[in-house]
Amino acid sequence: MNNFTYFNPTKAHFGKGQIATLKEEIAANSRVLLTYGGGSIKHNGVYDQVIDALSECTVVEFGGIEPNPHYETLIKAVEIAKQQDIDVILAVGGGSVIDGSKFIAAAACYEGDYWDIITTGGGCVTRAFPLGCVLTLPATGSEMNRNSVVTRAATQDKLSFGSDLVRPAFSILDPETTYSLPPRQIANGVVDSFVHIMEQYMTYPVNAKVSDRFAESLLLNLLEDGPEALTKAEDYDVRANLMWTATMALNGTLKNGVPTDWATHAIGHELTALYGLDHAQTLAIVMPALWRYKKAQKKHKLLQYAERVLNITAGTDDEKVAQAIKKTEDFFIQMGNPVTLAAYNLSADAIPAVKEKLIEHRHLAIGEHQDITPQDAAEILTLAL
Repeated sequence: MNNFTYFNPTKAHFGKGQIATLKEEIAANSRVLLTYGGGSIKHNGVYDQVIDALSECTVVEFGGIEPNPHYETLIKAVEIAKQQDIDVILAVGGGSVIDGSKFIAAAACYEGDYWDIITTGGGCVTRAFPLGCVLTLPATGSEMNRNSVVTRAATQDKLSFGSDLVRPAFSILDPETTYSLPPRQIANGVVDSFVHIMEQYMTYPVNAKVSDRFAESLLLNLLEDGPEALTKAEDYDVRANLMWTATMALNGTLKNGVPTDWATHAIGHELTALYGLDHAQTLAIVMPALWRYKKAQKKHKLLQYAERVLNITAGTDDEKVAQAIKKTEDFFIQMGNPVTLAAYNLSADAIPAVKEKLIEHRHLAIGEHQDITPQDAAEILTLAL
């Protein structure tokens, strides 16, 4: 097991009716910047619960934060936060709203070029507004981590930064807020969570039993409850388990003591920025192809996954690995996320631009062994045609 330092001070309020705890977390008379996405919270009852809980506060609204939040949109919110003398930011939505709000929280305290926050990976962040969250779409784990991904639409750059200063002080997770989600968003959330776990699990063994067993239990949750969520829109237990699984998948717990990969995400981000695919759609395309490309390096963990999670016990090692990859693809397809570029009308002609963007963003050696080059990424995508 590798050395690690673990830190997660985010307070989580989980369960039915927990939006009311906003009264405990945000002081009366505070000036609150309320951020959200396309406005679905105004139709599913979440907005009304939030406004009721903030009845003793001054609320300034900023809606319209996109999936894969756009830098161009977020800097408008930064100016509002400065002009309105905001005390705290409250993000109400899924990972994109929370990621965008983390950027707003940092940029509103930064005097230089806001894009510096991205290019330095968060290294220039020395202050940030306090941030709280009401999660409505379980997927990214952003509600309980230090990470944010922002897209600069003008240049097709999708890049990340991290800082403990933008980690949410608290997050509210009420599974009932997910009842109105369309199947596509449920599917994306499940696949995104699944790949988050795999980026920290599907590497090579270091005898980290706690992280491995924890990851395997979360994978089983997704395999069991993901398909159920597509057909049982208001099954509280299914939605509750998916919501907490998604949070635990990327709140910093699983990475303790283990090597991590993140090559699937690096390649997937470029596909999203260039061609507009949903984040989870790109992950479903890239990850199985990457496993096939790197199956020799990942063989031990692929076999462990095959036996412990998928209950594949018959056949040679190579047959078990092949079955594990195929069963994973079948799961993604069952959730509604195809595993080929062709399914999104993309051909081999789309691949060179991904390679060039990886070079531009200096992703020259990625993966747990730092041995996946932009050319390797092109070959991985060729396997996913």
